[in-house]
This record gives sequence, structure tokens and C-alpha cells, in this order.
Amino acid sequence: MVPQEAPALSLELPDPDRDDISTMEFLARLEEAWAVCDRFDLQTEIWRGRILLAVRDREKRGGEGRGTGFLQWLREREISKTRAYTLIQLAESADGLVGDGLLSEGSVNNFSKRAFLDTAQADPEVQQMISEAANEGQQITRKQVRRLSDEFTAATSPLLPEEIRQRTADNLLPPRAIAPLVKELAKLPAPQQDDLRRVLREEPELDRVKDVTMTARWLSKAAEAGLAVRALQQGNLDLDKAIQEAQRLDALGILSDAVYQAQQVENAVLKLHTSWRRLGGLQERLWVESGSSTPHLRDLITALQTLSGATMRVSLGELAGGKRVRLQLVEEAPDHLEPPLA
Repeated sequence: MVPQEAPALSLELPDPDRDDISTMEFLARLEEAWAVCDRFDLQTEIWRGRILLAVRDREKRGGEGRGTGFLQWLREREISKTRAYTLIQLAESADGLVGDGLLSEGSVNNFSKRAFLDTAQADPEVQQMISEAANEGQQITRKQVRRLSDEFTAATSPLLPEEIRQRTADNLLPPRAIAPLVKELAKLPAPQQDDLRRVLREEPELDRVKDVTMTARWLSKAAEAGLAVRALQQGNLDLDKAIQEAQRLDALGILSDAVYQAQQVENAVLKLHTSWRRLGGLQERLWVESGSSTPHLRDLITALQTLSGATMRVSLGELAGGKRVRLQLVEEAPDHLEPPLA
């Protein structure tokens, strides 16, 4: 069997030194060339995904099922596992759209790469509409897919009150503003969804939709970060009621940011503690290995003591006016553990 040659990627780009081409025409021709690259790249990515899928499935057929051969194949080609499974998912999406009869094989060339990925993740009804347009020869952009997805979400989501769906159908509300609202409402528990829907029923206007979307985002972020902050898991703290009170004071945004920053501080302290312990161990090993014949190495070890000791002093640099931060690290036993007997 004679191997088929891959189609050549031939592009005719405008000469940047020509004065007889307007800037608008120059950019338009570059945009066309970029779209060709997108479609060519999409075909390449799909076939790479199919190749990876074949490698993985071949190994499963052998009965091992451990993935060692597949991972070795990835290492030899310097492909990360995340990248590999992204390509496999893309290939499976392509096979699904084509295999289900929604999309003809040749119509894949009518998509940009991102438009195809968005179509594969869209609702079945949106996939049907996009595929029909592509089969008719239309060039599919990411903007088109998002617009249709937003319109479908705004018209069908059960999370929206009927007043919002009706006003969207009457073109009084833009679907692109409703889709983020649905996304944020979906993250909230039913009681909070009901409260926000009540607000939308009373005032189904665009400004209120934006306000409710932001409120829903703050509510979900505060709740999510609050559950992760260890400082808030002590005592009888009622996070839900605290969030309600902040909402009543119109301070949800401040609370959400405060809880998020608290989460960042705790994460930073955990990383600091790990590095501090490791630095202390390495410093001790260096001290044992060094001696009077290595005075410069001893000086370096001594300098590191400002960072590895129980009291740490760190310069914030010139941007902070040369200030230094002094931290004292004290490892305490958990409260539920009794001190050892003397």
C-alpha cells in the first residue's frame, strides 16, 4: 500500500512592504490565512488524537490495562498525559459528531479549532444546528457557536423564571447576558436560587440580570472558599448565616474577596512550612559536610539561618521601601493531643 502524502499547507500572504494595499485589506487577508491554519491544525489534532486512542486501546487489548506502555509511548514523544487525553477527547468528539450522522467528514474543514471544540461540548440541539450549517458549507466560528449556545440556554434553562425567558425570546434581553446568569445559578443551592429568581421576577431588566449574576457569583465563591479555609472550620461558626448578613449589608463582594484571600494565605503558609522544614534539613546536612577548610560555604550556611530558624526575616525589596518581614514559626501539637508525661 502506497502511503498517502499529507496535504500541503499553502498560504499566500500579503507583502507587508506594499503600499498599494490598505491596512483593512492587509488585515483581512491575514485573517483568512489564520482561519486556514486553524482548520489545518484541527485536522492534525483530530488525527493525533486517533493515533493516541489506537495506542491506548491496543494496550488494553493485551489485557494488561496498567497503561505503562501507553505512558512510555507518550514519554518518548514528550507528550504530557493531560495533552494526550485532550487530543483523545477531541478525536472522540469528532468521531461522535461524524459517526452520529450530524456532520459529514468533509464538513469538519468548515470549523475553526475552537469552534469545533465548543460545538462538541454544546447541547445536542445546538450541535444539530451548527452541523447543519457546516454541512451546507458555512464557515463556523467560535462566535457563532457561542451565540447559538447562549440563545438555546436562555430559551430553555429551567433555572430561569418565565419572565426572563419570555423577554429574551422577545429580544428585550440579550442571550449573551443570560447565559452567564444560568451558569452562576447552577452553582447555588435551591433556596438561594429561589431567592434570586424572585428578584428577577420582580424586575426582569438587564441591569437587574447583571446584578443577580454578580451576586450569584459572589455567593458561590464565598461558599466554596469558606469550606476550604481551615480558620472558618473552628468553633460554632455558621458560614451560611454570615453570608446572608453580608448580603443584607450589600457587602457580599467584600466578603467573597476576604474569604478568597484567607484561602490564599493558608495555602501560602502550608507551602512556606514545607519549604522551611526542607531548608532546615538541607542546611544541617551542609553543615555536617563542611568544615574549617570551607569558610565561604560556612558563611553561606550562616546566611541561610535567617530563613531556616524559628524566627525568619525576609526582605520585601526596594519596591516595598526596603521593609523586612519578621515571622516566627512555632509548631504546635493539635489541641486534642495531651502533652507527654514528664
